[in-house]
Amino acid sequence: MMIRSNNLFLNPKKRKRKRKNSTTTAPRKQKIVSKKLELPGPGLIEEEEEKLEEGGFSLKASAQSHSHGVQPLGNLYFNPSSHNSRNTGLGNLQTLTDELVLEILGVLSGTHLGILSTVSRSLYVFCNHEPLWRNLVLENCNGGFLYNGSWKSTYVAAYMPSFSVSDVGFSGLRVRDFYSDYLFQSWLCANLEMKPEWLERDNIQRRRGIPVDEFISNFEEPNKPVLLERCMDNWVAFGKWDRDYMVEICGDVRFSVGPVEMKLEDYFTYSDQAREERPLYLFDPKFGEKVPRLGSDYEVPAYFNEDLFSVLGDERPDYRWIIIGPAGGGSSFHIDPNSTSAWNAVIKGSKKWVLFPPDVVPPGVHPSPDGAEVACPVSIIEWFMNFYGATKKWEKKPIECVCKAGEVIFVPNGWWHLVINLEDSIAITQNFVSRRNLLNVLDFLKKPNANTLVSGTRDRVNLHDKFKNAIESSFPGTIDQLALKAEEKKAEQKKPSFWDSVADSKAGAFKFSF
Repeated sequence: MMIRSNNLFLNPKKRKRKRKNSTTTAPRKQKIVSKKLELPGPGLIEEEEEKLEEGGFSLKASAQSHSHGVQPLGNLYFNPSSHNSRNTGLGNLQTLTDELVLEILGVLSGTHLGILSTVSRSLYVFCNHEPLWRNLVLENCNGGFLYNGSWKSTYVAAYMPSFSVSDVGFSGLRVRDFYSDYLFQSWLCANLEMKPEWLERDNIQRRRGIPVDEFISNFEEPNKPVLLERCMDNWVAFGKWDRDYMVEICGDVRFSVGPVEMKLEDYFTYSDQAREERPLYLFDPKFGEKVPRLGSDYEVPAYFNEDLFSVLGDERPDYRWIIIGPAGGGSSFHIDPNSTSAWNAVIKGSKKWVLFPPDVVPPGVHPSPDGAEVACPVSIIEWFMNFYGATKKWEKKPIECVCKAGEVIFVPNGWWHLVINLEDSIAITQNFVSRRNLLNVLDFLKKPNANTLVSGTRDRVNLHDKFKNAIESSFPGTIDQLALKAEEKKAEQKKPSFWDSVADSKAGAFKFSF
């Protein structure tokens, strides 16, 4: 039994770069290469774990075997009969890729999926693919949902109450000799633990109690990440923000969870049960307005007090978010919106960070020429399985760390970053503009395609002029001073060194004036 993680899920999927965190679950576009891995039957998780360990992988303690017995395509070559029930159950449709079959099924209603699932064992497996039902729930339950162990049972409970939900859960028909990499991969990614070697590298600079001017000169001005310790010890949130406290003070208030709004208690019900490769994140930019007490339970660290977007008042783009999610949740590679810098404070739990500087595009990530879209692996685990190992040989290695509760990471503008929760986590993040990146932000906002790049505001086209005018009114001469300083710095960098000035470039030797 072998797993070859360097060639899994190679074809990327496009998503908008301007979104700070993507939670959509459109059918995958990538293709995976076969792996010789046997799927366990009921009660054989221990055997499966032993086989995964041969490839350096391990399953989560809560892992269950695939509910319908789907196996990787590589296992077909060990089947003496060479029979794949996937094909026989699809008939003439067997020539279509799994991706295309699911694309077609994705236009059907829940009722039609249920009917079609009775046609053959193969269609039963396809029609019970959980992401299909997840999309149905998220498309129809705008007012939130009450998760019921699986997305299909959640949908049935909400829209077909006459059916017994107990018959719809994880238990179901197990189909023999069904081989499909595509259908297997979601289960695999959802149930794999982070490998220890993915967590070992910790090369970020760490500082505790440094003066603000030292932070500016050593990190913000040179645009370098840093992890700051002990700068949120006095936060009320750090001591009180557990599940019971937050559910109590938030009550029936609804927060943004992907495309829907949910009560916090209902979200925790979901996150406790969810076993999927891309769990939904609670990611709300208006939490402070919805529950003012949450906004007053923390304060911005002194290093980030200057926030020039505040001159726009209520017209400023979204800039702060509360982030709540289970282990495995997170954000795949992106650059923060509007060329802003950011800080992220972990209140509960821990997060793995991987950051690349602006001039280094992460492996497996393909931004469009105008920067409006980014093609990247669908899930974070996929990126670690397929691309992380290659970065060990790079000259410019990524900056990495595990940010724990009580720690704050500074993310400079333009840096690519990926984040994954290592456990149930609660965090606060804010994007900001200071004098150090003001010119970058203004340049970004006046790009010809600003209407596709700018995010967090309704008036994307006029944001540049509004912001520039507000800065000039509130801080007269600041933009001109910063522009002059930038020109002087650029000229200084172009100025030849002493040795350059005395070298005769044509003769390849020194020239002397005496």
